[in-house]
Amino acid sequence: MKNIIFLAPPAAGKGTLSEMLVEKFGYGHISTVDLLREEVAKKSELGLEAEGLMKAVKYVTDELIIKLIEIRIVEPDCENCYILDGFPRTKVQADKYDELLSKLNKDLGIVIYIEIDKDMAMKRACSRITCPKCGRIYNKYSEEMKPKVDNMCDDCNVSLTSRSDDSEETFAKRFDEYIEKTMPLYDYYKNKGVLKTIKASKSKYETFEDALKVLEQ
Repeated sequence: MKNIIFLAPPAAGKGTLSEMLVEKFGYGHISTVDLLREEVAKKSELGLEAEGLMKAVKYVTDELIIKLIEIRIVEPDCENCYILDGFPRTKVQADKYDELLSKLNKDLGIVIYIEIDKDMAMKRACSRITCPKCGRIYNKYSEEMKPKVDNMCDDCNVSLTSRSDDSEETFAKRFDEYIEKTMPLYDYYKNKGVLKTIKASKSKYETFEDALKVLEQ
């Protein structure tokens, strides 16, 4: 197995794909959003620093994110391989991550870009519902991603919610901003020779099979 970085616009399905790879191969799954949430909840030194920045409506610094990543990638579930979900987001973060890998003598692995049409992504996002407890994502109009019981999480048995920023107007802005910010990363990893592209399919299983083919190359 190889370490994986997922680059993907909103609603491309990287969260779902990550879950499937974790289940099949035992990857460690690293989401920077989850890391920050956990540290804030624990009231750790890094968590308090992050919380202070967020309360001041400031961005969490790259240095803080890198510290969290450094702690996380040496945990037991990441010993073999891990997936980075939501990191790096900028060329600066990518450079700092390269430095960290060199320091820890770890391999970059492979970078997978999930390509998705904006209209398809918007349709997915605006019909997306999420468990507020475990974060599992469902879709009201997808047969393979519907909850077993309408509007209830299969695992937690709590009511599902919609994201306030999943309106068409807000989503279009998020999508365009992501594409603009990610293209330098796309080119950066392409020039390194580690970037592979797959297309988001209507079926999560088709996307999963395409990801497996890339990993097997």
